[in-house]
Amino acid sequence: MKVGVLALQGASRLHLDVLSALGCTGVAVKRPEHLTDVDRLIIPGGESTTISKLLDLSGIREPLAERLEAGMPVLGTCAGMILLASDVTNGRPDQHSFGAIDIGVRRNGYGRQVESFEADLEIALVPGGAFHAVFIRAPRVERIGPAVEVLATFDGDVMACRQANVVATSFHPELTDDLRFHRWWIEEGFPS
Repeated sequence: MKVGVLALQGASRLHLDVLSALGCTGVAVKRPEHLTDVDRLIIPGGESTTISKLLDLSGIREPLAERLEAGMPVLGTCAGMILLASDVTNGRPDQHSFGAIDIGVRRNGYGRQVESFEADLEIALVPGGAFHAVFIRAPRVERIGPAVEVLATFDGDVMACRQANVVATSFHPELTDDLRFHRWWIEEGFPS
């Protein structure tokens, strides 16, 4: 399986390392033609407004929107969650999201960099007990549409969810040595 990682800005290298450890072929997606060879895509954390601008400058936005519409499985982590959401609060006016998952998110929903945190999450579909999650200037989910399945919560907030071909997390699963979340996403992350 070839899994693309959007590599315009942000934490793409660590996702590629996890994919390699899991025996997948990881592809750094930097140009539109890189999308044609991948079966799935990870949109990593980073700075969502910068990634949004680079999607336009690189010419990737339109072909990626088409692949998402066609049902390509995608995992969005942190900034990736913001870029996949239907509604974004606290974003810039020129920032555009794909609307691929029916959630409303607030950028930097837990505060600035100094309010970043870690937490152990129970993710029912990911076996093996609590998953240690790292949140860096994480988005906060403020609204969930009726077709969205909640995968994990912490202190009453949604931290991971999915809808059809889209999985989104407010945390960075690539920042720990625990490969279970990526393995689940690759092997079982989508309802049949």
